[in-house]
Amino acid sequence: MAVPGSLRRQPANRGLVSHCTHHHIVVFLLTFFSYSLLHASRKTFSNVKVSISSQWTPSPLNSTASELRPYELWNSSHLFPNAEEATLFLGTLDTIFLFSYAVGLFVSGIVGDRLNLRWVLSFGMCSSALVVFSFGTLTEWLHFYNKWFYCCLWVVNGLLQSTGWPCVVAVMGNWFGKAGRGFVFGLWSACASVGNILGAFLASCVLKYGYEYAFLVTASVQFAGGVIVFFGLLTSPKEVGLPELGADEDEVSVEEDANRPLMGSDDVDDDDRNYSIQATDTDNQPKAIGFFQACCLPGVVLYSLAYACLKLVNYSFFFWLPFYLSNNFGWKEAEADQLSIWYDVGGIIGGTVQGLISDVLQKRAPVLAVSLLFAVGSLFGYSRSPNSKPINAVIMAITGFFIGGPSNMISSAISADLGRQDLVRGSSEALATVTGIVDGTGSIGAAVGQYLVSLIQENLGWMWVFYFFILMTSSTILFISPLIVREVRLLLHERRLRMLAE
Repeated sequence: MAVPGSLRRQPANRGLVSHCTHHHIVVFLLTFFSYSLLHASRKTFSNVKVSISSQWTPSPLNSTASELRPYELWNSSHLFPNAEEATLFLGTLDTIFLFSYAVGLFVSGIVGDRLNLRWVLSFGMCSSALVVFSFGTLTEWLHFYNKWFYCCLWVVNGLLQSTGWPCVVAVMGNWFGKAGRGFVFGLWSACASVGNILGAFLASCVLKYGYEYAFLVTASVQFAGGVIVFFGLLTSPKEVGLPELGADEDEVSVEEDANRPLMGSDDVDDDDRNYSIQATDTDNQPKAIGFFQACCLPGVVLYSLAYACLKLVNYSFFFWLPFYLSNNFGWKEAEADQLSIWYDVGGIIGGTVQGLISDVLQKRAPVLAVSLLFAVGSLFGYSRSPNSKPINAVIMAITGFFIGGPSNMISSAISADLGRQDLVRGSSEALATVTGIVDGTGSIGAAVGQYLVSLIQENLGWMWVFYFFILMTSSTILFISPLIVREVRLLLHERRLRMLAE
C-alpha cells in the first residue's frame, strides 16, 4: 500500500541544506542580530530599574542610594516621594510601552507587506535608538525629569520598535521554506534571548558609571546595526537572482512534503507546491492580504489568544526578573542582571529543541502542550527557590526552557505556518500581517500583565505573582486545546495508516 504524501517522513533539514547559500547565512545573521539589538535596548531599561528608582526618590528614603546628595541636586530629580511609587511608575512605563508596541505591531505588519521590508526595519532601528538615547541619557545629562515626557517617549519607542519583529519574520519566511522550519526558526528565534543577554551584559559593564551610560551604549550599538541592515539586508532571493521558494521543487519530489505549509488542509493533493510570501510572478503580482482576512485564517485567533497569556508570563520575567532578584534576595543589581541571563539561556535551548521535535512530528501544538505542562511545575518550583545563586540559576534556566521555548515557537515558526497556509495562495503577501496580529495580541496581554504584576506584588507579594503566572500558563494550554486535540488525532491516524502500509 502506498503511503500518502502527507505521511512520508523525510529528513527535515535535507531540502534546507541543499538550497542553503551564503546569502541565506547573511540573511539569517542580519535579521538575528537586528532584532537582538532591539531587545537589548529594551532589556537595558529592566536592568537599571533599581538605579532609576534610586534617582527618582529621596536619598534618605531609598536604601539603594550610596550617598546623601545636596538638597538642590536631589530636588531636581524628585519625581516620587518613595520607592514604592517609583516602582509602580516603572511598571506603568512597561505597560505603556507594550500597549503602544501592540498597536504598532498591527500596523507594522500591514506596512511591512506593502513597503520594502529593509527600509521599514532600518528606519525602526535607527529612530528607536534615538528615542532610547533621549529617554535614558539626554534627560539625565540635562537633568530634565518629567513623568509625561517619559511616557510620551516610551509610547513613541513602542511604536518604532514594533517594526522589527514582523519584518524580520517576513524576511526569514522569504528565504527559508518549511523544510526544517521548526529547527531553523527555533534556533533563529533565540535572537530575543541573545538580545536580553547582550543588554544585560552591556548594562552591567557600565552601570557603575551611571544608568545613563547603559542607555548610551545600547542605543549607539542599535543605531549602527540599523545602518548595516539598510545597506546589507536582502529581503528576498529574487534580489540576487535566486529562485523563490517553490520555484524549483518540481524536480525534487522529496521536497513536496517538506515544504507543504503546516497549517494547510490535510486533503491537499500531493502535487501541490510551496509558494513565496513575497510572490514573484511578475505577470500577476499578488495583493497583500487584508487585516480581517488574516484574522479569519485557521488558527490565527486561537494562537493569538494563547500567545497573549504566554507572552504576559515571558515578558514579566523579561521586565521584572532582575528587580525581583534584587528586591527579594537583596542581591546587588549588577549581580542580578548577570544571573537573569540564565532564563534566556533556557529559552534559547528550549526553542531550538522543541522546534526540532515539532519538525519530526510535523505538528506544533502537542509539543507546546507538553512543554507548558512542565512550565507550570517549574514556575511553582522557582517561586520556592532558596537564597542560593547556583540553585536559582538552574531552576531559572529550566523555567526559561519550558516558557521561553514555546513563546519563541509561537512568535516565529507557528506564525510562519499560519501566514503560509493554502488559503492565502492567491494573495501570498500575508506573513508580516499574520505575525503582527499574533505578536500584537500577545503584546496586549503582556502590557496588561506588567501593570498587574506591579499591583499584585505591592499588595500581595511575589508568591501571588507566581500564582498569577501559573494561571496564565494554564490558560495558554486551554486556548490551544482544540488544536492539540486535532493534531493528536492526526498523529494517531497517520500512525495507523503507516502500520497498515507496512
